[in-house]
Amino acid sequence: MSPVTPSRRSVLQAGLAAVAAPALIRSAFAQDAADLGPYKSAKIDWRQAAGESITVAVIPASYFDNLVTLAPQFEALTGVNLRFEKIPPAQIRQKSVIDLTSKAGAYSTHAADPMYYALYAANKWVEPLDGYLKDASLTDAAWFQPDDIVPAWRSANTIDGKLYGVPYDGEVTIQVYRKDLYEAKGLKAADDLQAFVSNAAALHDPNNRVWGAALRGVAGAGQNVYIYSSIFREFGGDWMKGGKLQVNGPEAEAALNWYVDLMRKYAPQAAQNWNWPDIADAFSQGTIATYIDAHSSASVVNNPEKSKVIGKVAYARWPKGPSGKRTTSIWNWGFPINAALPEKRKKATWLFIQWAACAETQARTAHKFAGPAKRSGVNRVSLWKDSDYVKLMKGFGDNFVEATLESLQQDTDVDWRPRVPQWPAIGDTVATAIQQALAGQATAKAALDEAQRRLEPMMRG
Repeated sequence: MSPVTPSRRSVLQAGLAAVAAPALIRSAFAQDAADLGPYKSAKIDWRQAAGESITVAVIPASYFDNLVTLAPQFEALTGVNLRFEKIPPAQIRQKSVIDLTSKAGAYSTHAADPMYYALYAANKWVEPLDGYLKDASLTDAAWFQPDDIVPAWRSANTIDGKLYGVPYDGEVTIQVYRKDLYEAKGLKAADDLQAFVSNAAALHDPNNRVWGAALRGVAGAGQNVYIYSSIFREFGGDWMKGGKLQVNGPEAEAALNWYVDLMRKYAPQAAQNWNWPDIADAFSQGTIATYIDAHSSASVVNNPEKSKVIGKVAYARWPKGPSGKRTTSIWNWGFPINAALPEKRKKATWLFIQWAACAETQARTAHKFAGPAKRSGVNRVSLWKDSDYVKLMKGFGDNFVEATLESLQQDTDVDWRPRVPQWPAIGDTVATAIQQALAGQATAKAALDEAQRRLEPMMRG
């Protein structure tokens, strides 16, 4: 059977119902809390912060639910009182920034958006973590093996050479396609963007409820910009020309025109308002021939309770752009340390981060987890090569593990979006420009020129 993970949409809906007013969550059960041997082999004193209490803010998602389940193991190991607060993704950024700016220290750490680290670092709201990694009393480097954490995700959480958040769970974007439809037409997974369009055209048959392709259309820094940024980079775009932000210009116009043309010709009209769960749901019902999005969406298209395409799915890396390179979108939820905490609580927070990000906990929340939800975003290269984990992931479809790992190792670009403190405003402004072009409210050039005009005063401070 294919591995089953609830869709992010269903998880979030369930989470929202459960935490209409964000609640402090304690796990009611644990998986073999007494089995602490693998952790105790680390040459550190896990109980050096015993008696401290920390609160961790996470989003309502299965990959964090699995971690919450194991919380009693951490408490038994360290003597630290651990609480989780579940906050929907749309709100966790805002609430975390409010906590950091107020220096209240309500959240010792939180599931952090990697695009916010430049803002955090500029304001010294979170701690550089290199000192914690190098402190032998806090970290057994030979046991923790920080270099085993996916390099692309570590890079995304690094500003000016300093690591500010340890990745816990992440993703890359890859092609997802109907291998049965491709084989029937004699098609292969697209190697470049031109072939991607050709494949979409060959399979586009809306009269029989099959659309050629779809990409995220809904406006948002983490929605349409998340996909457009890869296209922009593949067309040779550079966000920071001569150290100055530039969101318009020939490369940007060509990238946005490609995106708009594909969406208008080969995607359902409703896709203008779709985020990734909508695309994955449509694909799982057999109405989309191919899409490009997070590898984790494979769990949705392989849900046996809903999907009609199980056994008909295959995967490939991003198609190359005119620049000759592939550029995947990369994402991770990482854990920083709130700089406003007292020293002992910072140590307790680091012990939590080290525990959550270590290979043992990553395995226990993934293929070794006793519940039905199996994580597909583990942070360790070694786990992506572990036979048990690979066996589980191969159930998602042809070439899933290979495409994901190759993308992580070869196609990532840490600057695929501009990593500057002004990112929140930049992301929202570019998202509006993309939406205007897609809706036909402005040409690509006019929309991007207006975005540039609006952003220049922000960048001047």
